[in-house]
Amino acid sequence: MTSADRAPGRPRSREADAAILDAALDLLIESGAGATSIEQVARRAGVTRATVYRRFPDKTRLLIAALEAAYGNPPRTPEIADLEQLLSGWSTAVADPRQRRLLRRLYGAIEDQPELARAYQDLFGRHRDQARRDVFAHARESGHLPSDSDPDVLLDLLTGAIWQHLATRPDTCTPAETKDYLRAVLHQAGYRP
Repeated sequence: MTSADRAPGRPRSREADAAILDAALDLLIESGAGATSIEQVARRAGVTRATVYRRFPDKTRLLIAALEAAYGNPPRTPEIADLEQLLSGWSTAVADPRQRRLLRRLYGAIEDQPELARAYQDLFGRHRDQARRDVFAHARESGHLPSDSDPDVLLDLLTGAIWQHLATRPDTCTPAETKDYLRAVLHQAGYRP
């Protein structure tokens, strides 16, 4: 890359990027989406508001980037081999105490910050939900689920079970305990691994 190919201004700092995303995530978990501001993020990250705005034009995009970073920037459409891999992935996320707090904050944001929920669904949720539906359809076709199983209903069933788990189970549940719980929910829907 030549100097003519670079954007004007100072080069972006990876350290500043990481500090901004970490600060945004911490504030989201501590206070919720509604109480998190660009100014607070900048202060906690040790950068100026202008630095934050150069990277993220608004709070919604900042929080979405922080969420993705929290999950290791997974692909927009994950490759999920089978239902057991799906259960393992969800169980690992739901069993992590920090992820549990984050998920509970996100659930609260649906009412208080609907634009955040809408933007996340538009950018990532729809693709990831389709990947999960495809796994349910494959499990149905392979005989692991009843032939009349509806992938949309199964996705709602498991998503609801996860929210129930977040609301009623202690934050000390292990991934194995969480996976057993989710597998038991699917067992009620006819899942036979």
